[in-house]
Amino acid sequence: MTLERIEARANAAALSIFGALHPSGLDGIETLILLGPREPGFWTTFTGSPEHRDDAPDPLDRWSKRVIGALAGEIGGSAFFPSDGPPYPPFFRWALDSGRAWQSPVRLLVHDTAGLFASYRGAIGLAERLDLPPTPAAAPCDSCNDKSCLSACPAGALTGDGYDVPACKTFLQTEAGRDCLTGGCLVRRACPVSQRYGRLQQQSAFHMRAFL
Repeated sequence: MTLERIEARANAAALSIFGALHPSGLDGIETLILLGPREPGFWTTFTGSPEHRDDAPDPLDRWSKRVIGALAGEIGGSAFFPSDGPPYPPFFRWALDSGRAWQSPVRLLVHDTAGLFASYRGAIGLAERLDLPPTPAAAPCDSCNDKSCLSACPAGALTGDGYDVPACKTFLQTEAGRDCLTGGCLVRRACPVSQRYGRLQQQSAFHMRAFL
């Protein structure tokens, strides 16, 4: 098994490898593969699924567990999900350790291809130690001149000083916050890498509704 073959199988399920690492502290796991949405195409795949149509809670988490669980079974791995817990798997640390994500100026994870739209739907652990490809030498933020993410939040709730979650939720329920609620977080949208990622507005609106 190679990462290239796993990537091809993930792509068929509208997922991409968002990073891979040789983790520590996971018994029997030599390679951990982080999976996120493949854009464009992820949202169309999810909205055509039974989980999206059945009106039951947590449709995206349930879709992720079904699809990634099946993929893990196909390749002889173990599946991990951000919603497993408590205690919850350390996806933030795994993302940093993969070398393809960094802490951004607003402290959210920024990914080399997804930008501030980084979203980890799950991970697959393998007992086999796979060869890993080279990772970017630097974070995209290092070459971003204006760092517009720092000033993009109209509520002043998400800045380099941290994230005021209650203030964000209060703002989203006002008329002034309607653009954030229906179009997605303006801070995440301000990132140049995010803008190239291809995530649909409908997906951002889905996540913002769930956030509230």
